[in-house]
Amino acid sequence: MAIDRKQAPPIVDAVNFNLQLKPYQSYTLRNGVKVYAVDAGAEDVIQLEWVFFAGNSQEEQNLVAATTNFLLRNGTSTKTAFQLNEHFEYYGAHVNRACYNETATISLHTLSKHIGELLPVVKEMITDSTMPSDELAIYQQNMKQRLKVNLKKSDFVAGRLIDVYLYGEKHPYGKYSRAEDFDALERDQLLHFYNQYYTQGRLILFVAGKLPANLIALLDTHFGDLPNQPVAVNQHPLVLAEEKKYRITNDPEGVQGSVRIARTFPNRHHPDFLKVQVLNAVFGGFFGSRLMSNIREDKGYTYGIHSFLHNHIQHSAWMVSTEAGKDVCEATITEVYKEMKLLREELVEEDELLLVRNYLMGSILGDLDGPFQIIGRWKNVILNGLPETYFYDSINTIKSITAEELQALAQKYLREEEFYELVVV
Repeated sequence: MAIDRKQAPPIVDAVNFNLQLKPYQSYTLRNGVKVYAVDAGAEDVIQLEWVFFAGNSQEEQNLVAATTNFLLRNGTSTKTAFQLNEHFEYYGAHVNRACYNETATISLHTLSKHIGELLPVVKEMITDSTMPSDELAIYQQNMKQRLKVNLKKSDFVAGRLIDVYLYGEKHPYGKYSRAEDFDALERDQLLHFYNQYYTQGRLILFVAGKLPANLIALLDTHFGDLPNQPVAVNQHPLVLAEEKKYRITNDPEGVQGSVRIARTFPNRHHPDFLKVQVLNAVFGGFFGSRLMSNIREDKGYTYGIHSFLHNHIQHSAWMVSTEAGKDVCEATITEVYKEMKLLREELVEEDELLLVRNYLMGSILGDLDGPFQIIGRWKNVILNGLPETYFYDSINTIKSITAEELQALAQKYLREEEFYELVVV
């Protein structure tokens, strides 16, 4: 049938989309290592991620976890850092590593056909890294220089301090690096941590893309003999700062200030978490939010302001973050509290709530664009110990939450006296 070009196609609100999350397939290597896989995509590319329970909550000395993770790619007993990097580059592959609070990762992106040449080298990084002293010295020098530069930036200092107030300086979510912490690092400490949490530690694998038929067999060959010992994730108590308001002068000559307003909040297992994600979107979670409309569009105090829930496993926090002119930082804070008050006292109108529902549904749709994003969703569910219905629970919450529920949540959580204030200029 011919298309009638004079007739516009019907507009369908994103809130009416029927979104589906492609299920994963799970496998178990002979040593008990779990592999979660999503076989999808049109291109012959693959992403693999090795997740170890080797985050900074496991370290006894600051920076040991992050430094160990960084140096995994900087030399083994048979290959220098240059040779390791050259091998991956020869096959057009990208290897990265990252250290978080509870976990640390190695990730590999490559063409599917090269996986057989690359897995043995990743295995070598996991079982035979030597943490060379010269590479450690270069790392220490570079990181101290980077820290020196960053400490001149108000947003960097604000990000460090607000976490200290929320969690405590000894908590993995609150501690931060100092130059003397880098100086205190020793190779033997790194090797001990590496042997305990990588060579001997617990491993989970996430793979996605166009998966070769023999992938699981290859993974079992190279990683099925690792000890895969259980690792107890340490629990750390919160040590909240007693004072709630802080004003820090970092650069007397600076013209801009960094504002952080934050409170502690339960983690994803709390029944209010998904509902508060919707309230957060109304408040400051996207470009059309209340905070943006008031503080950016109306007052012109800032180029951008946003609120968000921290992505942590044990505890969370609700934070407002912005950079503003030094002379309007206090006025910015006043307006943030005004928006909290409005949400406590007045119902969100249906037009605004529909806009937020459509935005959140559209964001989820965008996050499902390809196998790498899909496995990322499942990784979040698995590592946080969430129910497998979490994705659909989130969608149902977005579609069904009422203005009355949002107001009740605002009255419960958006109370000025519960928030820490920090301005760094």
